[in-house]
Amino acid sequence: MEDNVRDVELILAELAKNKFANEVVVARHGGEALDYLYRRGAFRTRPTGNPFVVFLDLKMPLIDGLEVLRQMKSDEDLRMIPIVILTASREEANLAQSYQLGANSYVVKPVDGQKFAEAIRQLGMFWAAVNESPQQRAK
Repeated sequence: MEDNVRDVELILAELAKNKFANEVVVARHGGEALDYLYRRGAFRTRPTGNPFVVFLDLKMPLIDGLEVLRQMKSDEDLRMIPIVILTASREEANLAQSYQLGANSYVVKPVDGQKFAEAIRQLGMFWAAVNESPQQRAK
């Protein structure tokens, strides 16, 4: 859990430093991620609309990342949100299942802090500046 907190702090710092995100919402577990997406519980009053991209860890507590991915890609309203799996898992089964369920990208988190920061910078650049999504086209 401590590694996840460190990773989240590094991701938020890197995204803010490079001004890639207006708002970043961090879910502490898979249930909270789904509550955010479905506007339930503590998130029932959040503004309507979907995120431009979801960075998803496979090893989330309560509901794991694969189940969050499965639910998102089976829902008509959430299906088009790009999902980047950002995980420490190098297991072939996780990689294959992520893509079978509809993940748009699978990135293994580098262990080295500098390399991890660079990976986040590159991901932010791609998803915020290079990639075009249906949500961006609708604006």
